[in-house]
Amino acid sequence: MRLTRYTDYSLRVLIHLALHDDRLCQIGEISRTYDVSHNHLMKVANALAQDGFIQTVRGRSGGMRLARPADQISVGEVVRRTEEGFELAECSGCALSPACGLTGVLAKGVQAMMQVFDAYSIADLLTDRDAMRRLMSRQPVLGIGMS
Repeated sequence: MRLTRYTDYSLRVLIHLALHDDRLCQIGEISRTYDVSHNHLMKVANALAQDGFIQTVRGRSGGMRLARPADQISVGEVVRRTEEGFELAECSGCALSPACGLTGVLAKGVQAMMQVFDAYSIADLLTDRDAMRRLMSRQPVLGIGMS
Protein backbone atom coordinates (compact mmCIF):
# COMPACT_ATOMS: atom_id res chain seq x y z
CA MET A 1 0.00 0.00 0.00
CA ARG A 2 1.19 3.47 -0.81
CA LEU A 3 -0.20 6.50 1.01
CA THR A 4 -1.37 9.39 -1.14
CA ARG A 5 0.50 12.67 -1.38
CA TYR A 6 -2.44 14.24 0.38
CA THR A 7 -1.80 12.08 3.46
CA ASP A 8 1.94 12.69 3.19
CA TYR A 9 1.44 16.46 3.08
CA SER A 10 -1.08 16.32 5.92
CA LEU A 11 1.45 14.55 8.13
CA ARG A 12 4.18 17.01 7.12
CA VAL A 13 1.98 19.99 8.03
CA LEU A 14 1.26 18.45 11.43
CA ILE A 15 4.96 17.70 11.99
CA HIS A 16 5.84 21.30 11.10
CA LEU A 17 3.23 22.69 13.47
CA ALA A 18 4.38 20.35 16.24
CA LEU A 19 7.97 21.51 15.79
CA HIS A 20 6.87 25.13 16.04
CA ASP A 21 4.25 24.77 18.76
CA ASP A 22 5.33 28.06 20.34
CA ARG A 23 3.90 30.20 17.52
CA LEU A 24 1.49 30.38 14.61
CA CYS A 25 2.78 29.09 11.27
CA GLN A 26 1.74 30.24 7.82
CA ILE A 27 1.01 28.16 4.72
CA GLY A 28 3.70 30.02 2.77
CA GLU A 29 6.35 29.06 5.30
CA ILE A 30 5.38 25.38 5.17
CA SER A 31 5.12 25.50 1.38
CA ARG A 32 8.67 26.85 1.10
CA THR A 33 10.02 24.41 3.67
CA TYR A 34 8.77 21.35 1.80
CA ASP A 35 8.77 22.86 -1.72
CA VAL A 36 5.08 22.03 -2.11
CA SER A 37 2.41 24.05 -3.93
CA HIS A 38 0.92 26.77 -1.73
CA ASN A 39 -2.55 26.11 -3.18
CA HIS A 40 -2.29 22.38 -2.49
CA LEU A 41 -1.28 23.03 1.13
CA MET A 42 -4.24 25.41 1.50
CA LYS A 43 -6.56 22.50 0.67
CA VAL A 44 -4.70 20.23 3.09
CA ALA A 45 -4.82 22.84 5.87
CA ASN A 46 -8.52 23.48 5.34
CA ALA A 47 -9.28 19.77 5.64
CA LEU A 48 -7.04 19.43 8.72
CA ALA A 49 -8.95 22.32 10.31
CA GLN A 50 -12.33 20.78 9.44
CA ASP A 51 -11.20 17.46 10.91
CA GLY A 52 -10.13 19.18 14.14
CA PHE A 53 -6.38 18.58 13.85
CA ILE A 54 -5.43 22.25 13.53
CA GLN A 55 -6.80 25.66 14.45
CA THR A 56 -6.55 28.57 12.05
CA VAL A 57 -6.34 32.23 12.93
CA ARG A 58 -7.34 34.71 10.23
CA GLY A 59 -5.84 38.11 9.67
CA ARG A 60 -2.56 39.78 9.01
CA SER A 61 -0.67 38.02 11.79
CA GLY A 62 -2.73 34.88 11.55
CA GLY A 63 -1.66 31.35 10.81
CA MET A 64 -2.29 27.91 12.18
CA ARG A 65 -1.36 25.70 15.07
CA LEU A 66 -2.22 22.26 16.34
CA ALA A 67 -5.70 22.04 17.81
CA ARG A 68 -4.48 19.67 20.52
CA PRO A 69 -1.08 18.50 21.76
CA ALA A 70 0.98 16.50 19.27
CA ASP A 71 1.03 13.50 21.60
CA GLN A 72 -2.76 13.35 21.33
CA ILE A 73 -2.85 13.07 17.52
CA SER A 74 -2.20 9.54 16.33
CA VAL A 75 -0.71 8.85 12.93
CA GLY A 76 -3.45 6.26 12.41
CA GLU A 77 -6.17 8.84 13.03
CA VAL A 78 -4.65 11.16 10.41
CA VAL A 79 -4.27 8.34 7.88
CA ARG A 80 -7.88 7.24 8.36
CA ARG A 81 -9.11 10.81 7.77
CA THR A 82 -6.97 11.49 4.71
CA GLU A 83 -7.06 8.19 2.83
CA GLU A 84 -10.19 7.25 0.90
CA GLY A 85 -9.94 3.50 1.07
CA PHE A 86 -7.82 0.68 2.34
CA GLU A 87 -8.58 -2.01 -0.20
CA LEU A 88 -5.27 -3.38 -1.44
CA ALA A 89 -6.94 -5.28 -4.28
CA GLU A 90 -10.32 -5.20 -6.00
CA CYS A 91 -11.65 -8.58 -4.97
CA SER A 92 -15.39 -7.93 -5.27
CA GLY A 93 -15.49 -8.49 -9.03
CA CYS A 94 -13.19 -11.50 -9.05
CA ALA A 95 -14.69 -14.89 -9.95
CA LEU A 96 -12.48 -16.58 -7.35
CA SER A 97 -13.38 -14.32 -4.40
CA PRO A 98 -15.98 -16.68 -2.83
CA ALA A 99 -13.31 -19.37 -2.44
CA CYS A 100 -10.11 -17.31 -2.23
CA GLY A 101 -8.23 -16.46 0.97
CA LEU A 102 -6.51 -13.37 -0.47
CA THR A 103 -9.17 -10.96 0.78
CA GLY A 104 -8.69 -12.06 4.39
CA VAL A 105 -4.91 -11.92 4.16
CA LEU A 106 -5.00 -8.41 2.71
CA ALA A 107 -7.46 -7.26 5.37
CA LYS A 108 -5.17 -8.60 8.11
CA GLY A 109 -2.23 -6.79 6.53
CA VAL A 110 -4.08 -3.47 6.52
CA GLN A 111 -5.22 -4.06 10.10
CA ALA A 112 -1.63 -4.73 11.22
CA MET A 113 -0.38 -1.60 9.43
CA MET A 114 -3.06 0.54 11.07
CA GLN A 115 -2.21 -0.90 14.50
CA VAL A 116 1.36 0.29 13.99
CA PHE A 117 0.17 3.74 12.88
CA ASP A 118 -2.16 3.92 15.88
CA ALA A 119 0.76 3.22 18.22
CA TYR A 120 2.51 6.46 17.20
CA SER A 121 1.56 10.08 17.70
CA ILE A 122 2.77 13.13 15.82
CA ALA A 123 4.99 13.85 18.84
CA ASP A 124 6.67 10.46 18.38
CA LEU A 125 7.78 11.54 14.90
CA LEU A 126 9.85 14.41 16.32
CA THR A 127 12.79 12.23 17.25
CA ASP A 128 15.38 15.03 17.02
CA ARG A 129 13.61 18.39 17.20
CA ASP A 130 16.81 20.44 17.00
CA ALA A 131 18.07 18.64 13.91
CA MET A 132 14.66 18.89 12.27
CA ARG A 133 14.52 22.65 12.91
CA ARG A 134 18.04 23.07 11.50
CA LEU A 135 17.07 21.15 8.39
CA MET A 136 13.91 23.22 7.99
CA SER A 137 15.91 26.43 8.10
CA ARG A 138 17.60 25.46 4.83
CA GLN A 139 14.98 26.06 2.15
CA PRO A 140 13.69 23.73 0.79
CA VAL A 141 14.19 20.82 3.18
CA LEU A 142 12.95 17.90 1.16
CA GLY A 143 12.50 19.20 -2.37
CA ILE A 144 9.57 16.88 -2.86
CA GLY A 145 7.67 19.39 -5.03
CA MET A 146 4.45 18.75 -6.90
CA SER A 147 4.51 16.39 -9.83
